[in-house]
Amino acid sequence: MSFTVHGLAVSQGIAIGHAHLVSHALLEVAHFTVAPKHVDAEVARLRAAVARVKADLAGLKASSGAGTAPSEVDAFVGMHIMFLEDPMLVGAAETLILTRRANAEWALVQQMELLVEQFEAIEDAYLRERKADVVQVVERVVKVLLGHPGHLPPKRKDGLGTIIVAHDLSPTDTIGFKDHAVAGFITDVGGPTGHTAIVARSLSIPAVVALRHIRHVVKDDELVIIDGTRGVVIVDPDERVLEEYRLRKASVELERSRLKRLKSMPAATLDGEAVQILANIELPPDAVQAKAVEADGVGLFRTEFLFMSRDTWPNEDEQFEAYKAVIKTMAGKPVTVRTLDIGADKELEGATRQEDNPALGLRAIRFCLAEPKMFLTQLRALLRASQFGKLKILIPMLASSHEIDQTLVLLDKAKAQLRERKIKFDEAVEVGGMIEVPAAALCLGAFTRKLQFLSIGTNDLIQYTLAIDRGNEAVAHLYNPLHPAVLKLIHLTIQTGAKAGIPVSVCGEMAGDPECTRLLIGMGLRQFSMHPAQILEVKQSILRADAADLGPKVQRLLKLDEPDRVREAVEKL
Repeated sequence: MSFTVHGLAVSQGIAIGHAHLVSHALLEVAHFTVAPKHVDAEVARLRAAVARVKADLAGLKASSGAGTAPSEVDAFVGMHIMFLEDPMLVGAAETLILTRRANAEWALVQQMELLVEQFEAIEDAYLRERKADVVQVVERVVKVLLGHPGHLPPKRKDGLGTIIVAHDLSPTDTIGFKDHAVAGFITDVGGPTGHTAIVARSLSIPAVVALRHIRHVVKDDELVIIDGTRGVVIVDPDERVLEEYRLRKASVELERSRLKRLKSMPAATLDGEAVQILANIELPPDAVQAKAVEADGVGLFRTEFLFMSRDTWPNEDEQFEAYKAVIKTMAGKPVTVRTLDIGADKELEGATRQEDNPALGLRAIRFCLAEPKMFLTQLRALLRASQFGKLKILIPMLASSHEIDQTLVLLDKAKAQLRERKIKFDEAVEVGGMIEVPAAALCLGAFTRKLQFLSIGTNDLIQYTLAIDRGNEAVAHLYNPLHPAVLKLIHLTIQTGAKAGIPVSVCGEMAGDPECTRLLIGMGLRQFSMHPAQILEVKQSILRADAADLGPKVQRLLKLDEPDRVREAVEKL
């Protein structure tokens, strides 16, 4: 019987194929007591399973390095290997086996749950979802322990692809997908910054996540349609619906083919207003993808991955090499690096600061200023990398001029330390601030006097303006980028920057949403920064826009004070 399920669309497109259910081994783990004489053998069994998974991952990493997988996968595979080498996971599980005579599967899952709790305390949505790394690597080990690592079915003769149906997906699994006609992904859990979303977008494969119990209602080999634009999954469609979606799929694929022609075309509106389209990246290898779509530079390089899942801060040389790699890949185009944006819930070097509400606590620049030694190390590494190209430093979550002053003092100190060591750097490196807190948007005078550029982080700005935790499913429906208060703050920032003569960009999700492109152009925005996979579609929207015509329309729209009326007006732009 045909039925439809609605979820969260995270990778656009239409997919038609047969369902393949991926087992969720963690649900099958039982707890039993091991006889004293078998305890050592149980530890050995765990070590053997870990060794096998590490070998598999090493092979996948080599495959990724050979150019057969998207750049995102290589870094994620490396992170999974690092987790398997972390004594907090496998070592602690071995201790549980020895002290409680527990079976290996149960001991490993218990330790995994402790680590997941630490990740769930992190406020940043992107970093919080990195708990999936721990879960997914443990899933691989547990499957080996249970004796069913699992395989994808062979290519089908009817020409239809495979729809992967899972509780959650690991990026390492996607290496195996390249040899199969995988058409799309649907999962019980996930979000726009999860692994499934990231990898699906990089592979241009439609995906819908957060379908809750989809794995329990879809049968193996059932025909499934994924509408990755509307977030709809249709199971066992009738012939009429199937034909309609075949036509839609053909139309989408034709449009994607046409978009590739825009790669080398400068982004400009119909009336000649030049627009910069920059890329958001999380890891150094992502710069390759940004270069492939001819982005005008990197508008946001998140540095958090260098600091995550380790017991010590990354040293200066390690950070320097990562920053330099991105700068050299971009070959003269600007690279904006955001300093560490992480909460105080991170435990490093024995320092623990648990907070009840990390969103309003010691995070981002507040955390960096509270850890000056760590911050100086990052600033020195950034300055050293600046001699290899156009590097810009972006400070997150600024709320006052005092924080700017403290940051600039530390930056001057870092410069002095490098001069003493006779190390070259760009003396005129630009420093900018992220506008993510309403207080910053409403008091921009100090920002425009002391900084060289501004970047609006719409994700946090929306969250703080509307008092909505965007990671909380209970209130997620209230998260509204087109709320009049949010739009007024964005417009105020863009206009204030223009009057002061300093550039303003938007680097949040709104920048990569083609439905918001004309709205932002009408506000006066001329710098967009987004995931590389979104660049060509947004460029097309820019090429079709008339800035002079949109300006007056947006001015009228900004006078509306009801969200529904604002949305209607945006749709008419």
